[in-house]
Amino acid sequence: MPVGLHAPIADSLKPIAGIALGVAQAGVRKANRDDVLVITLPSTATVAGVFTQNKFCAAPVQLCRQFLAQNQATGLVPRALIINTGNANAVTGEDGLARATAVCAAMAEQLGCAIEQILPFSTGVIMEPLPVERIVAGIPAALENLHEDNWLRAAGAIMTTDIVAKGQSTTCLIDGQTVTVTGIAKGSGMIHPNMATMLGYIGLDARVPQAVLHTLLSTVCNESFNRVTVDGDTSTNDSFMLLANGRADAPLIDALDGAAYQALYAAVKRVAVYLAQALARDGEGATKFVTILVEEGRTTAECVQIGKAIAHSPLVKTALFASDPNLGRILAAIGYAGITDLDVSRVGLWLGDVEVVRHGGRNPEYIEANAAAVMKLEDITMRITLGRGTAQDQVWTCDFSYDYVKINAEYRS
Repeated sequence: MPVGLHAPIADSLKPIAGIALGVAQAGVRKANRDDVLVITLPSTATVAGVFTQNKFCAAPVQLCRQFLAQNQATGLVPRALIINTGNANAVTGEDGLARATAVCAAMAEQLGCAIEQILPFSTGVIMEPLPVERIVAGIPAALENLHEDNWLRAAGAIMTTDIVAKGQSTTCLIDGQTVTVTGIAKGSGMIHPNMATMLGYIGLDARVPQAVLHTLLSTVCNESFNRVTVDGDTSTNDSFMLLANGRADAPLIDALDGAAYQALYAAVKRVAVYLAQALARDGEGATKFVTILVEEGRTTAECVQIGKAIAHSPLVKTALFASDPNLGRILAAIGYAGITDLDVSRVGLWLGDVEVVRHGGRNPEYIEANAAAVMKLEDITMRITLGRGTAQDQVWTCDFSYDYVKINAEYRS
């Protein structure tokens, strides 16, 4: 089961005025499960997105990037997102692009808008032809199911190997008005942020110009989804979208300085951090959730670099699963992380409140049984001090269990 994570209660996910979500069962890969999601947007909306940097980025990612650029150039507004699970439409060449385009064309016809106003997303098995006919046949049912309070069912519809749906809402006060922020995400395996690493959609009840929204998205993404990893594999289909409804009487946040932006940034970050951590808590086969704090670095970048080296180590992750304080594996990962001028004699390591390493060597007062007790916990914090500056950052991950191998070995069965 996911580590300290439960599916959200339906009415805990607050609706965003003008943003409606509809779900259908199209049989993309398996029968009798929600596998098509449509999100419709008001004509006042602004949209920003970040996508995978995997060179084999999927056809819908390529098309979504293209359509967003065209909308910005022509002044058009995206009117809907269409997401399917079960098939990634990745590594499918020109045929994949044609199939993704056909889905967008069918959706545009239903809504009476231009094809570039439809943004496509897919997740699932790589290198299989997208079943366009099934998805197109499911669009009318998804449109009939449109509701502003449909976020929980939408979160379930985008799941693949996830065990629980992932969603979160919060509010903030801007210019005396309550602004609602609601988000959903999917992801459990093939999780290594290189933005982005999953599918994530966050709606907000505010007027935010495109340039400000994109800056907000990039900043929040770097502090949330770009700090989580399950297995070090960057997906071909990763996308993270911010959707501002832009209603006329909503607060306007049109500058990056000032209290209004800071309030919105804090709210969006709260939702994104929750969703990012939820990916690791629901990591394939996970039994432990791990926070890796790296402090006293010269830059935040090197802190993240060391944190990810630890988080990606199969030896560290299997020791976590076994609750085995074989902590030399952590030091080895720090040593090969690529910080060429690292002075290891200044490195410290804590597991929970247990000081394991002092001045680059075993703490004379260290008692392994104390570390073993920490290793048995579901939520574990590692703290590494580098003794070379004041920068700090963190990475979230999980352990590797037998089930991780089983889930991925049987993924297509």
